[in-house]
Amino acid sequence: MKPSTKKIIIYAILGLMILIAFSYFTRDTEKYSTEDAVRAEPMPDYSNSRYKEIYLAGGCFWGVQAYFDRMLGVVYTNVGYANGESEDTDYYSIGETGHAEAIYVVFDPDILSLEELLGYFYGIIEPTVLNRQGNDIGTQYRTGIYYVDPEDFETIKRVTEQEQEKHDEPIVTEIELLQNYILAEEYHQDYLVKNPGGYCHVDLSNIPRERPAVYKNAYPKPGDSEIRSELTSLQYSITQENATETPFQNPYWNNEEHGLYVDIVTGEPLFLSLDKFDSGSGWPSFTRPVQREVLTYHIDESLGMARTEVRSRSGDSHLGHVFDDGPVEEGGLRYCINSGALRFIHEDDLEKEGYGDFLIYFR
Repeated sequence: MKPSTKKIIIYAILGLMILIAFSYFTRDTEKYSTEDAVRAEPMPDYSNSRYKEIYLAGGCFWGVQAYFDRMLGVVYTNVGYANGESEDTDYYSIGETGHAEAIYVVFDPDILSLEELLGYFYGIIEPTVLNRQGNDIGTQYRTGIYYVDPEDFETIKRVTEQEQEKHDEPIVTEIELLQNYILAEEYHQDYLVKNPGGYCHVDLSNIPRERPAVYKNAYPKPGDSEIRSELTSLQYSITQENATETPFQNPYWNNEEHGLYVDIVTGEPLFLSLDKFDSGSGWPSFTRPVQREVLTYHIDESLGMARTEVRSRSGDSHLGHVFDDGPVEEGGLRYCINSGALRFIHEDDLEKEGYGDFLIYFR
């Protein structure tokens, strides 16, 4: 073999090795970034709040979460593994550890009673079938109602007895005090929001008390030149350059009118006035977004502090930060948002501004 040919082969092998190494490095970097985003998302604590909590197992938790998460009166949901034989498990181990795929539901009893919620739950499961729902078979797909408040037992028992009258076979849905609950992996959370065409054994075409949906593609981000022309210099600096406005000297910090706050860049709905409170910070403060998926979360270590930055989903606008010093009775979170990132639409103007569906929150 000629020396020149050997050199070509050697360079080719070296080039291939570099390319492979680079691809692995890139993959690891992307994975790290995703994990950062997961760690950044705050977890509210409703254990001492004014809301009620219940855990429901209804087969594959993707569809069960999507069903309840779209219901007016449901404040928060996540998915996990309940009442198994150990305090630790994962998606690939639940068949051995005896956990059931379940969802954690936080609901406002002033809007949605436990009796109503359980009625809807029995309407989407086959309560007389053991260890199977839809196409899924196994102990992890059993049905169950796991309560944390002992006073809820009588209501659960009464609703179940009423449901039994509709069936010839005995109901096999477990009714137990919650023993353990392990949060499921991030890719399972809001799975059908991330994967609209994903498998679901629950009929999502007719959700009772359904809240208005907020779709990302309905609020496209304009080009930079258009954004500059529509915003003031301060609004542009806040949303596009991560600036912060002066506290107590911004339009909405003390606004008490009812309405909807949207992304000033795209118009995507972000916060309700019903979730706004006076934090004393001098900026508009909210206990939660109008829907969980309209925000993205990012680790922010600027200014020598470790904070969680909040951005809008569609426009990627910098909004502000979220902290864990909010009202305990509302879950403990405080979304501290710049007025310059928001546009307020009064309740009386929602219909003509194209947000008429959101009037359901004020009726």
